[in-house]
Amino acid sequence: MQIEFTLNHKPVAVEAPADITLLTLLRDYLNLTGSKEGCSVGECGACSVIMDGRLVNSCLVLAPQAGGSEIITIEGIRGPDGGPNDMQENFITYGAVQCGICIPGMVIAGEALLMQNPNPTRTEIRTALAGNLCRCTGYQQIVDAIEATAKGRRVDE
Repeated sequence: MQIEFTLNHKPVAVEAPADITLLTLLRDYLNLTGSKEGCSVGECGACSVIMDGRLVNSCLVLAPQAGGSEIITIEGIRGPDGGPNDMQENFITYGAVQCGICIPGMVIAGEALLMQNPNPTRTEIRTALAGNLCRCTGYQQIVDAIEATAKGRRVDE
């Protein structure tokens, strides 16, 4: 079936089976491998993407459900020069990057939060990350990086 949607701010059309997930569509049909397959049941958040402004687990979305939607993956998060954006730079600065499996989903979760709430408290950041699991960092550095990004973006406005 033909699936058409906006992906990282560009229109795409892809022929794919109706019974695959959005995660499979992204990874296997569009070669966007930043979203990871962790648990395949929506528990870990490694496959997180922003769909129509909301954080979703792409392993739980059937590919045809993306039709007509706007999807942002980790590959669509970048700075003006094409390199890392401020959130990604803060993940590096604050040591929030360990093995890399959860990081794309964590960055996406942080971006989704700041789209909805540009001035989150640390509790709100932790709540926004509740669907994302990390076995390496202990979350403190991730919360610090998202908090720093929020503060930096407020200063830049």
